[in-house]
Amino acid sequence: MVSYYIELRGMRRAALLLLGFLSLLSYDGQAQDPQFSQFYAAPLYLNPAFAGSTELTRVGLNFRSQWPSLEANFNTASVYFDHFFEDYNSGVGAIITGDRQGLQGLQSISIGLQYAYQLRLTEKITFRPGVQGAFYNRDVNYSNLLFGDQLNENGLIAPVSGENLNGGLSRSFFDLTLGGVLYTENLYFGYSAGHVTTPNQSITGDVSPLPMKHSIHGGYRILLPSGFGRIGEDEKGRERSVTPTFQYKRQVNFDQLDVGAYLTYEPLVVGLWYRGIPVPQLESFPNSESVILLAGFILEDFNIGYSFDYTISGLGIQSGGAHEISIVYHFSLRDPRKPPRSIMKIPCPKF
Repeated sequence: MVSYYIELRGMRRAALLLLGFLSLLSYDGQAQDPQFSQFYAAPLYLNPAFAGSTELTRVGLNFRSQWPSLEANFNTASVYFDHFFEDYNSGVGAIITGDRQGLQGLQSISIGLQYAYQLRLTEKITFRPGVQGAFYNRDVNYSNLLFGDQLNENGLIAPVSGENLNGGLSRSFFDLTLGGVLYTENLYFGYSAGHVTTPNQSITGDVSPLPMKHSIHGGYRILLPSGFGRIGEDEKGRERSVTPTFQYKRQVNFDQLDVGAYLTYEPLVVGLWYRGIPVPQLESFPNSESVILLAGFILEDFNIGYSFDYTISGLGIQSGGAHEISIVYHFSLRDPRKPPRSIMKIPCPKF
């Protein structure tokens, strides 16, 4: 009986080691960047050209929990800060993003610094180029695995394994992102290219370049009548508008389209999007992922939003979908003695 247990324990230990190794290979070869459904509430993550885009000082937080009902779930958090220097027509920003993926605890953290310049091309058109330099660290955590030395003949489980699996299972590298936004009073269009240096992301000692990520995004704000001859805002200056938006992303052979609209009726904002590409793609399977619902509130200097991704892919709603929260606080550090600014602000939504 004891010999049978030792053999079974050894087989289980080998299987778990193999599972962990295969997860690393999969991570190296297919890892994609995390995403936010409220991509305009994560402006510095979307495009470095948005650094300082409010012409104020801004602090923001984003949190996303994807497929919470599955063990192979994803959790992503990001915090950012940006500020606009009007004397130099320049915006600066900083962003920290952490991501934990899957059962094996694959995790990453990045710290980025951004700069954007605001260039007024004509009386109605403004262009903002931006750049980000970032430091990344990626590693794997085996705390969710069970190894043979945690078991005995009575089936008891020790809390810590004696296996030494941390050596060499991490990778640090620097990366570069470029972007730009062109906008008018109600129309905006942006493009960003992430991982332009295609750094080696492998945590197993192999060579696995992190592929470039392309994002094209934009929208058009349609001002709504609000009574008494007013268009776009009421008598208290609260916005009334509908803004159709889109974002198309591509990274290696993976692509995705987010398309939908915001209705802004301050202090309330609601939104509805479709995520996916509704035509057959890989092996003739349609690439439809989710329908996204948003509710947000604009409370003076705070913007608070919640969105839910209703999964329509093969995983189904049994996966738990995805929950996302955004909080943004903006304030002014501008000298009140200076005259009001007349340069247009980007009309993109706040969520």
